Amino acid sequence: MTMTRTPLTQAAATLKARFREIGYTTSGINNVLGPDFVAAMHAGQPAAVRFHLDSLPESDLNLALRAFVLRDQVRVEKLAALLGEALKTLVDASLVEISGEYAQFLIDIRPHLIAGRQQWVFSDADASMTQHVPGPDHVLGVGAASLSLLQATPTSPTGSVLDLGTGSGIQVLGQAGAAQEIIATDVHPRALDFAEATLVDSGIPTQLVEGSWFEPVRGRTFDRIIANPPFVVGPPEIGHVYRDSGMDLDGATALVVKEACAHLNPGGTAHLLGAWVHSADQSWQQRVAEWLPDNGYVAWVIERDAVSPAQYVGTWLSDESLDLRSPEAAARTTAWLNHFEKAKVQGVGFGFIAIQRLEEDEADEKSDILAESMTQYFEDPLGPEIEEYFTRTAWLREQTRDSILSSRFKVRPGVAREQISLADAEEGMGFSPVTLRLTRTDGPRWSHDVDEHVASIVAGLNPHGLPFEEILEMYAMAQGIEGESLHNGAIAALVDLIRHGLVLPADLLDS
Repeated sequence: MTMTRTPLTQAAATLKARFREIGYTTSGINNVLGPDFVAAMHAGQPAAVRFHLDSLPESDLNLALRAFVLRDQVRVEKLAALLGEALKTLVDASLVEISGEYAQFLIDIRPHLIAGRQQWVFSDADASMTQHVPGPDHVLGVGAASLSLLQATPTSPTGSVLDLGTGSGIQVLGQAGAAQEIIATDVHPRALDFAEATLVDSGIPTQLVEGSWFEPVRGRTFDRIIANPPFVVGPPEIGHVYRDSGMDLDGATALVVKEACAHLNPGGTAHLLGAWVHSADQSWQQRVAEWLPDNGYVAWVIERDAVSPAQYVGTWLSDESLDLRSPEAAARTTAWLNHFEKAKVQGVGFGFIAIQRLEEDEADEKSDILAESMTQYFEDPLGPEIEEYFTRTAWLREQTRDSILSSRFKVRPGVAREQISLADAEEGMGFSPVTLRLTRTDGPRWSHDVDEHVASIVAGLNPHGLPFEEILEMYAMAQGIEGESLHNGAIAALVDLIRHGLVLPADLLDS
């Protein structure tokens, strides 16, 4: 018999089988609640969900929603009928509290559809449905950050995967069917207990290892590394294990970037969430670039948002369910902002860091690091875009000025040409053109301001047509422009468009 960390794991296997029977699944909840009350559930509006459930007939699924989602007190005999022997296991493990004739769950068990599979995530109870202040050893369930990392991580087939700081095991679920081997680590034993419960009967063989940072895998390298580390930027203290590293400012993100590079196989990639300081002394791009090796790597650092010190501190104190008007919150706000002021922190940015280690024969190549803001709205998963970015940059690394001129290209399907005009204030009527843009309507929806020359040249690209150089020569002749000067500007513009996937080299197109 396979040894398990806690009785919760054995109960979890029984619970999952029962959940399938009663429809406590993503689709089952959507069907019984409907879109309006599903939205209320995700918005943390328990009274609205309870109002809807009160209007429905009693059922096993109705009871499950009250017990597991709302964490209402429910009658013991009803819960025992629903869960059988698993209830006693959970009570004995202090995960369900009995008070007279009623029982209440002290943990969260939520169904999620991840990587096309129905899964259930076990974690500590959050504060979305009940008044609750998370403790220092709190283990998160599925939140906005973990979902964003799921979307930003490739799911293509690979060999070995390391999930660093696995928490309740969410990122492992995203690699279902993708990896031959998965190792998930965490410094927090309670997190591994929940991860084991999440992963039991998931169909994803995973080795769970306890230890700090990369210590449990010292000397090993991986094809894919995933990490959502405790990256909160602040004083070197640990108030909550899931978010505080004990390192000063952005030291945790710096450590994970450096160590991930050292633990990648050639050709391997790392996909990280992180945060970094904006300071008066250097740009955030330069700060993050310093964490990466000088040679042998490609990195794409994407800042999704940046906030002021006051906003940042308020957000994370609110995350603890603290009343920002309370004396405790006031004292901590002052101390945190004092620390930022002494360190000359002007803001905090956060987002994704994707890293690729180059193959052995490219190990001496200068590292290609692009750090940029991506504040635009988009819906498509970022993981496939990151993989394609590495493919596009690999093509660019192989090119010279002459090879680019001799190549053919294709405008990505869905790229829009936008002519932006504003009301003509001088004339008092009509509109005046202000900006010409090329914009992707898929993926991260990159938008590039271009001039009429670049827009016209791009319009002439055809993967089965003329080489780039001939297109430039024809355009220069038609416009009466000196060819050599056009070449230089057009190549620079083309490279930028390739990096963001608005233009694709014909060499990379599927046959």
